[in-house]
Amino acid sequence: MGSGPVKGFNSPEVQQILVKKHNPDQNKIPKEAAETATVAAGCFWGVQLAFQRVPGVVHSMVGYTGGPSDNPTYHQVCSGTSGHTEAVQMLFNPDVVTYKELLTVLFDRMDPTTLNRQGNDRGTQYRSGIYYHNDQQKEIIDNFIKEVQPRYKDTIVVEVKEASKFWPAEDYHQKYLEKGSQKAAKGCLDPIKCYG
Repeated sequence: MGSGPVKGFNSPEVQQILVKKHNPDQNKIPKEAAETATVAAGCFWGVQLAFQRVPGVVHSMVGYTGGPSDNPTYHQVCSGTSGHTEAVQMLFNPDVVTYKELLTVLFDRMDPTTLNRQGNDRGTQYRSGIYYHNDQQKEIIDNFIKEVQPRYKDTIVVEVKEASKFWPAEDYHQKYLEKGSQKAAKGCLDPIKCYG
């Protein structure tokens, strides 16, 4: 886990999302006023740090989703036999960041054309996925993939499914890269190094 390269925010579109002007209080809305997004793109440490930096992302956590068993452990998921994928679930303020903008950030963090692999991370536990929480999100995902497919030589193979139970990962995985001294401040454009 975590053997991916240093990855910056190379897309001008994503840079604009990260540095957009906003009132910092808009990152502190009540849970009931927020919407939920769940995504996967390889090692969850770097994905979480990228979304921690997005204005309007109120809260994020890493965990496991998409598998049949309850309460999977990191060891079980890492073995590739549990059926789960490493994922990030976040609450966001739709008045600050749109669901489509979150997808734009996600696609900047991964290669959506590789099956069960991101960088050096290989296996079904590293598959990329977007897990929708309502019909509106599903429609946005479908339209987004159609819109961006022409930018890629190969077919986009991101798993798109209705969100299932999300199991939070062990405490030591939460905000792992921030704890390792990488900046999580809103608007930070520093490259992210995933290590483990």
